[in-house]
Amino acid sequence: MAKTVLITGASTGIGLATAKLFQQQGWNVVATMRSPQKTSDLTTLDHTLSLQLDVTDPDSIAQAVTAALEKFSTIDVLVNNAGYGLIGAFEACTPEQIERQFATNVFGLMAVTRAVLPHFRERRSGTIINIASIGGKMAFPLYSLYHSTKWAVEGFSESLQYELEPFNIRVKVIEPGPIKTDFYGRSADPATRLGLTAYDEFAAKVTAKLKQAGNNGSPPEVTAQVIYQAAIDPSQRLRYPAGGNAGLLLLLRKLLPDRMFSTIVRSSTIR
Repeated sequence: MAKTVLITGASTGIGLATAKLFQQQGWNVVATMRSPQKTSDLTTLDHTLSLQLDVTDPDSIAQAVTAALEKFSTIDVLVNNAGYGLIGAFEACTPEQIERQFATNVFGLMAVTRAVLPHFRERRSGTIINIASIGGKMAFPLYSLYHSTKWAVEGFSESLQYELEPFNIRVKVIEPGPIKTDFYGRSADPATRLGLTAYDEFAAKVTAKLKQAGNNGSPPEVTAQVIYQAAIDPSQRLRYPAGGNAGLLLLLRKLLPDRMFSTIVRSSTIR
C-alpha cells in the first residue's frame, strides 16, 4: 500500500518540487496551498490531491486533514513547508507584519502539526518534517524577524521529538542554505516605514548581496531530495542540512567563536 505525504506551501519552490518528487517515488501526495486554483502543475498527476490550506486558518487546516484521510485513509508524513521571509530593518516592521510572520512560520506550523498528531499517535507511526533554515542556527542582517521564527522552529522541533518518541513518531528538521526560489523575490515581505530613511543605504547594500546569494543557490529539487531522504530515514536523526554550502556554514557556526563568525557575516553581507 502506497504511503501518503501531506505538504503545506506546495504551490511553488521547495514545496512544489517535494510534491513532484514524492509522487514520482510512488507516494500518495496531498499538496496543500492557500490558492490551489492558481497552479496546475499538480492537478494532472496521479495519486495527487491538491487542497486549499491556509496555515493561519484553523478551519482550512481541519478540512484539509479530513479530506486527505477520506481520500487516502492514512497520512504517513507531514512536511511543514509553508513560510516566507519578512525582510527589512526591525524598526521598519509594523506590528501587523511581525504578527503575520510568526502566525505563518511558527503558529501555523504548530497548528498543522497539532491537527495531524492525533492520527499519528493513534497509529503509533508517523514522521513530521519541519522546514527550518540555516537561518535557524545563524543570523544575517535585515532578517531579524524571519530568523526569530526559524530559531523557534528549531527549538520546538528539538523538544517535540522527545515527547513523540514513545509513540514511534519521528521529528525531522530540514536546514536549507540559499535556494533558487521566490524567497528573495515575490515571496518576500519588505519592511518599510514612511519617513524612515535611516536604514535605506544599509538595506540596499545588504539586500543586493543576499539576492545574489539566492540567485547562486541550489535549485529547490536539491532540498526536495533531502526531505525525501529524511522521510524514509527510520533513524532518530533530527537535523538535515540541504543544498549548496549549508553543511559547511552550519559547521563553521558551530566551531567558530561568535566574533569570528560575525566577521564572516559582515564581510559577506555588508562590506
